[in-house]
Amino acid sequence: MPITRICLVRHGETAWNAQHRLQGHEDIPLNPRGLAQAQAVATALASCEFAAAYHSDLQRAALTARTIAAHRPFPVIAEPALRERHFGALQGLTRDEAEQHYPGIYGKVRTREPFAGPPGNGESLNTFAQRISQALHAIAARHAGQSVLIVSHGGCMDIMYRIVTGKPLTEARDFALGNATLNWVEWQDQRWNLRVWDEKDHLSDCFDEISA
Repeated sequence: MPITRICLVRHGETAWNAQHRLQGHEDIPLNPRGLAQAQAVATALASCEFAAAYHSDLQRAALTARTIAAHRPFPVIAEPALRERHFGALQGLTRDEAEQHYPGIYGKVRTREPFAGPPGNGESLNTFAQRISQALHAIAARHAGQSVLIVSHGGCMDIMYRIVTGKPLTEARDFALGNATLNWVEWQDQRWNLRVWDEKDHLSDCFDEISA
């Protein structure tokens, strides 16, 4: 069976990343460091042939993807299903602020309770994971035997790592989610394989946080 290779990239850094704010669906732009990180990824992937690039429709992921794909022939496709988890009323708060203002609610988010959704139309972890799983499998099926690029968010990358490795949704994260690192996975014979995770030789520095 053909091997589908997928390069997973988290968007470059934003000001809210640096401030440890929960971004969720808030449309925060890249900061200067994030723009430089996106260009570094573009340089690192310049020799890779992709059939397509898919990105979250939030601008921090969209600009990262467009920077990587600049002057390249493959299509760049906005995919809303690749958005970050919606954190509802917690969006815009730092983690300390979320703990202070919504201690019981944020505690459930922090400890990865699967069916707890923040107020204000926030997504539960389980609903979010289903959305990301469907998007990832649909892209893999669409590009059997090809290489594709996916640019999304920290929370999305967390879910995709768990899909590929079988790590339970509720277990604490013990793997990196750096901005603009390179992460390669493969889909073959209805199975996922992890090939490379958090490769950052192309970056002079790398900001890592739980989810944004």
